[in-house]
Amino acid sequence: MSGLNRRMPLIAAVLVLCGAATPLRAQTATSLVQGGEPSPTGLFALLPDDGQVITQPAGPPPTPRHTGIKAMVKDLGSDFKHLPSKENLFWAGLGGGLALAVHPADDNVNEAMVNSDFAKSFFKLGKYLGESYVLVPTAIAIYAVGRAKDRPKVSHVGMDLIEALIVNEVLVQTLKVTTRRERPDGSDNKSFPSGHASDTFAFATALERHLGWKGAVPAYIFSSYVAISRLPDNKHWLSDVVFGASVGIIAGRTVTRHGKTFPVTVTAMPGGAAIMYVRNGGGR
Repeated sequence: MSGLNRRMPLIAAVLVLCGAATPLRAQTATSLVQGGEPSPTGLFALLPDDGQVITQPAGPPPTPRHTGIKAMVKDLGSDFKHLPSKENLFWAGLGGGLALAVHPADDNVNEAMVNSDFAKSFFKLGKYLGESYVLVPTAIAIYAVGRAKDRPKVSHVGMDLIEALIVNEVLVQTLKVTTRRERPDGSDNKSFPSGHASDTFAFATALERHLGWKGAVPAYIFSSYVAISRLPDNKHWLSDVVFGASVGIIAGRTVTRHGKTFPVTVTAMPGGAAIMYVRNGGGR
């Protein structure tokens, strides 16, 4: 297979995600403070006309009550609606760029991993831990515990984990059908991107959005372990795993941010401009 033909699935996948991730409309200036009125988001604004700096307190929104199946279906519709965003465009471009960068090393890396007895032994559990029959029941169990013990924060973590896996699976299967890249072992043409890598990174990203980095570090270590395990198992190329991780990040951040822009933005205002900092409360 020529180098160009090998790169075509990577290029196609980037085009698929980047084509969907068109920028959302810019935030309006109505959330800024004028005349001492309270603002719905934490922010600070500099108004050049008089040089006055207005500061508003920042804080996460209150956690809503538990959500059920109907609410999840509604949320999923909103999740897919908000997939097109500047932030997702950034992650798609970053993942695609990294996948293209490591693509020339695909053959050498796979050969080294497949021929390493240590790698095969160390990463043996990865293919099982990244399966849907492990991740989905785990997410459902977290949701169920939150409902049973009347802990909305816990139930919302579980719900977002479930939604992240669903959104991610739709993206991954769409890309697999679109790119039709052959696996290293030649078993089928569903190599790109890695579902194990994307599912576990979606899981870890949703946790990071709720728990912060302290709680997310173990999750990202776990997802990295699962992603790398696909190489000695000879089921994926390195570039499959790299792009799969970015797809998972997109899914995880989408269900917990619903298309919000980057935390720091500059917005035009009559007579000047405003710098806004929006603190995200982590999920719904």
